[in-house]
Order: sequence, then C-alpha cells, then structure tokens
Amino acid sequence: MKNQQNLKNKNKNLISSKKVIAYKKISISSNEWRKYLSARSELQLQKKILIQPRTADHFIVKAGQFFRILVSHGSQVGDLNIFNLHNLNEKFFSGKTRALYGTHLSTKDRLWSNLPYFRPMATITYDTLDWYGYDTDGASVHDVIGTRCDPYTNKILNKKDYHYCCHSNLLRSFIKFSGINKKEAHNYIHDVLNVFMCTGFTNNTKQYFMKASPARKGDYLEFRAEIDLLGILSVCPGGNCASSHSSNKAKCYPLTVEIYNSLDLNNSKIKKINISNFKEK
Repeated sequence: MKNQQNLKNKNKNLISSKKVIAYKKISISSNEWRKYLSARSELQLQKKILIQPRTADHFIVKAGQFFRILVSHGSQVGDLNIFNLHNLNEKFFSGKTRALYGTHLSTKDRLWSNLPYFRPMATITYDTLDWYGYDTDGASVHDVIGTRCDPYTNKILNKKDYHYCCHSNLLRSFIKFSGINKKEAHNYIHDVLNVFMCTGFTNNTKQYFMKASPARKGDYLEFRAEIDLLGILSVCPGGNCASSHSSNKAKCYPLTVEIYNSLDLNNSKIKKINISNFKEK
C-alpha cells in the first residue's frame, strides 16, 4: 500500500500544469471582415430548397454566393457535408476545422478542406444562435465533434436496421447527384458540421452528449462560399436531438436552404483563396 502511494505521488509530478494551444486560430483581418459585412448587407434571394425530415438533398452554391440553413418550420438539427463542386475529392475537413477553432463553430469561423488542398471552403458570416455561447454543462451549438448518426453504429448498439440515419441520407443524395456507385460513394461521405445541434462532453466520463437544440423557427446559420460548392444537408431523424436519434421516434421538421447573390461591390473584393502550395518531397 505504501509503495502504491509513493508511486501515485511520483506520477503526480508527471502531470504538467502548462497548456499549449496546438494550433493558432487562423483569423480574418479586420479590413477583410468589413468586406464580408458589407457584402452580406445587400443580399438577393436566388433559390430555396426545402428538405423534408429524415431525408437529404443537395444544393449548389457558386463562389461569392451566400447560403443560409434556416429553421423554417420548427426546432430541428441538420448534418452538413460540403465538396468542391469541380473536384469531389476536396471536401470538408471536420477534424482540422475543430483543431483550429474549437468544438463548435460560429461567426467568422471557416470550414476548411481536407489535405492536400487545405483551404477555406466557406466562411460563417452570421449565426442567430451566437448568443448561446457555452452553457453550464459545457454544451454549445453547431458542433464539429459528432461525426453523424449512422446505421452501422446503430446496428451494434440497438440490434436494429434503420435506413434514415444522416449517413445514409447523405449517401443517397450524393449518389443521386454524382452517379458514383454506392461502394465508392461511401468514401466521399465525411464527418459533418452538426448545424443547430447542442452538444458537449460530460465532465466525469468525457462522453459525447446532446441536449435539446435552442434553435427555433426563424433561426439560421449563414455562410459565404469561397469556392464553387456542392452542399448536401441531411435533416436528422433525431429532430432537435432532445432524446434520441437513429429512429422514427423524434418529432422532426423540414429545414430550408436559401441561396443568395450579393449585390454589394465589396463582395468581389474579398480575397480568393487557392489550394495549399505546399509540395511533398
């Protein structure tokens, strides 16, 4: 017992008190951000896409256009995949975006693409839920920690087949758009931005948890496309994720995607961003 206590005390000395931020946040300059604010001040609606519960649909946004994911009918969360419209191998990199900005995204944060392309694909320009911050449970909205509900995990945990998880919805919509066969298409579906979802990690076990989304009718998350984008949004079977997902139990509502042109001259002055110029030896 004494040896165990000595070992415990010795190991305590190995616990560092110094925290080092692994990646410095890549910020938008004040001058550049003013152009974004000016650009979004004069938006003209071009198209609306209504996406029904427990389904997904695709949408196309050209570079310089804005798009909003809108809570149009009732509290509801959605799972978002985005791709380079002209090169589907370039897609949203949830993990690195999380490393740069944290577990949840909001205004001025950017959605970065995977390696070796690695550039901002879209910039969040407005968030009606930015007031939420982090609550006393450590939860916030718009997370990049949950990967997406999927039928494979559900099969293991619940011993049931369910075909309307967000992974399956995204997959079907991607196949419909691209014509790529199902086996290959699985490789393109990636970890999502969980739009409107309220999540965190428990303090004791550090497990991923969800709670009722604060999103209400009229709330939206707005982006500016930095490149030509293919977006696919799944309307999650978990509804507002207050109790369950991966089933038909939750009350669900449609979500709407709105696409806008900016009529403001500053929009064309926003810096265009190319893929990374790093070359492997």
